Amino acid sequence: MHPAIPRLIDLQAIDLKIVGLRAQLDAFPKRIMALDHKLTDARAAVASAKEAQVNSLKERKKFELDVEQWKDRARKYRDQSGSVKTNEAYKALQHEIANAEAEVSKAEDRQLELMMGSEEIDGRMRHADADLKEAEASVAADRKEIEVQYAAKKKEIAAAQAERQKAVAPIPEDMLSLYDRIAKRHEGHALAQVKDGQCKGCGLRVLPHTLQLLTQDHDDE
Repeated sequence: MHPAIPRLIDLQAIDLKIVGLRAQLDAFPKRIMALDHKLTDARAAVASAKEAQVNSLKERKKFELDVEQWKDRARKYRDQSGSVKTNEAYKALQHEIANAEAEVSKAEDRQLELMMGSEEIDGRMRHADADLKEAEASVAADRKEIEVQYAAKKKEIAAAQAERQKAVAPIPEDMLSLYDRIAKRHEGHALAQVKDGQCKGCGLRVLPHTLQLLTQDHDDE
């Protein structure tokens, strides 16, 4: 076996460690994005509840105004009914009064429905506010933890890269170049174990002659 092989095996272990650390590092932005989505959803729920509150209040005010307007009409018709001269005019005014009172009743019923509905909307608003506060606290804590983990992974990578610099120093340049080319094509894997005449990396059978070359001693560095 070539004397550089054990060193290349050690190098590959370091490189695969770096690959794994970088993959973990690449996952951090996705975790941050997930936290941002969590906050966005909580804020959207608050905005939706606020909009529902505003719309409910607008509707209630509208029907309050309708009640007053229809009551005012009914009063005016009653005032006019005392001065009419004919039966037909009196009946017409009575019809208008009845219609106005019916509209008052409908507007008041709608007001009551909206008031009952507003309790549910107010509850929804309280829950949305509470959920947002909880999400903000949770996201802040998670973000801080992610930042700590990110910094730790960066340090691990820096340490592994420094270890790699030491590991490559004694390896002949031609073998290191060959190793780097193969590793680049195979996601960091340049060497594989041969067992029972089979390569454990690709699964192919290793010819006896090749196996003999791999196992023979090399005196040259």
